[in-house]
Amino acid sequence: MAEIDDRRTPPEARTSSIGRCIASCVSVFLTQFALALIPRFFYASPLLIQLALSALVLVAVVGVAGRCRRALGVYASAPAFVVLSIVYIWVVYVTVVREAVPLLMDVLFHGEVAMLIIGLCSIFKRDPGRVTLGPSSSSELCDGSVSEVSETSSLMGRVRYCKNCEAYIKGFDHHCPAFGNCIGQNNYFLFMALLAGFLITESSFVACSSKFASKSSILYQTRLESNMAADLVIGGLLFSLLQLLWQGIFFMWHIYCICFNIRTDEWINWQKYPEFQHQVKSEQGQSSTNLTFWNPYDKGILGNIREFLS
Repeated sequence: MAEIDDRRTPPEARTSSIGRCIASCVSVFLTQFALALIPRFFYASPLLIQLALSALVLVAVVGVAGRCRRALGVYASAPAFVVLSIVYIWVVYVTVVREAVPLLMDVLFHGEVAMLIIGLCSIFKRDPGRVTLGPSSSSELCDGSVSEVSETSSLMGRVRYCKNCEAYIKGFDHHCPAFGNCIGQNNYFLFMALLAGFLITESSFVACSSKFASKSSILYQTRLESNMAADLVIGGLLFSLLQLLWQGIFFMWHIYCICFNIRTDEWINWQKYPEFQHQVKSEQGQSSTNLTFWNPYDKGILGNIREFLS
């Protein structure tokens, strides 16, 4: 007899979710306000110096938020922080930057933000590839007894265990706190599309903000001549540049993983998975063997890309 799954959210869970969203909103406000103070007090410094200071400010805000979290017992929601950051950048664009941007760039930017929000809502809810394993298959994966890419491991489809979700995920790459979901076989393509979307949208905001800055000459104003709106634009510009920096590196890493058919979890923890272990005998006269990495799933760059797209 099938069990009835009561999906109604209990009041305690709703209260906790509201509290986490409020904490995320406060975190976004403090982060962007702190970044807006950099052009206010370091207006004469080069952009690279302001960028380095912005990175330090973000680290300091994260540290303060961590202390407050431990003291108050309220945890911010990373997905809510991502969405609210996008909304903040969009509000700054609409209220300040938009007036200096051509119509075509304006339409493109709004379209990029809309697609980004739609993509985020999709990846929040999409099943990454959860599977239910029997006791024997579960123990086999846990103790790493699959020694080669055989029929058993092929049927399991590179199923890995995620400690955050407490679930087995097919094609598991990593658990993404920003999206509040695992990245697996079913949503890996969407993850890459979203990552590219973030890079495009942030690049567009940087271009629009730069156009606004050059048109209004705010980069050459003194502290007395500048206003809070201009500081918010430059703060958002610095935030977007920092996002572009780490997301660009992250995107290139996943391009590498796609080309060589390897997952992030497998690359880091390959010694846990016997199919990636290749034993090489030592020199003559020595009985020991060396363990080296070998990828049995690599089908060549073109074959790996075709597998990813399919």
